[in-house]
Amino acid sequence: MTERLAKLFAVASMALLASLVSFGNLTDYGSNLQFVEHVLRMDTTFPGNANMYRAITSPMLQHLGYDLIILLETVTALLCWVGVIAMCRAMRQENAVFARAKRWAIAGLTLGYLTWQVCFMTIGGEWFGMWQSQQWNGTESAFRFFMTFLVILIFVTRAETHPPSLRTTA
Repeated sequence: MTERLAKLFAVASMALLASLVSFGNLTDYGSNLQFVEHVLRMDTTFPGNANMYRAITSPMLQHLGYDLIILLETVTALLCWVGVIAMCRAMRQENAVFARAKRWAIAGLTLGYLTWQVCFMTIGGEWFGMWQSQQWNGTESAFRFFMTFLVILIFVTRAETHPPSLRTTA
């Protein structure tokens, strides 16, 4: 039971994180939009950067990109919360039932990993050269996020060794 509770609380912590990030982006849209605009414009990358042809200067496309990020963060939170509820309901059930209940959490954790790894680290960091910016560089933050999602995803996908009703003390 302890391992299941640990998995439940780990998923809940990521659901809370994604919820707070999404909530912050929705309630303070403009602040983080500035971040996205600068990354997409590539206006703080190294001078003479040969990759400037990749820059996106269209405000409509910048808003669209930011809105997509918020959508992914929100869906991540929702999937993780559904996973928490499903895992709670299956907490005292057999391993197969608990394993099926984890599928929502696994989907949410996977989407969270992909959001921060693909959107921020790969596309923002590498394609748009965010790593070159001293002011608008979110690669370290993205790394912390996607690694946390990944570690918890690995932990949650581990199968339980014994059903809760068959546990013995040794």
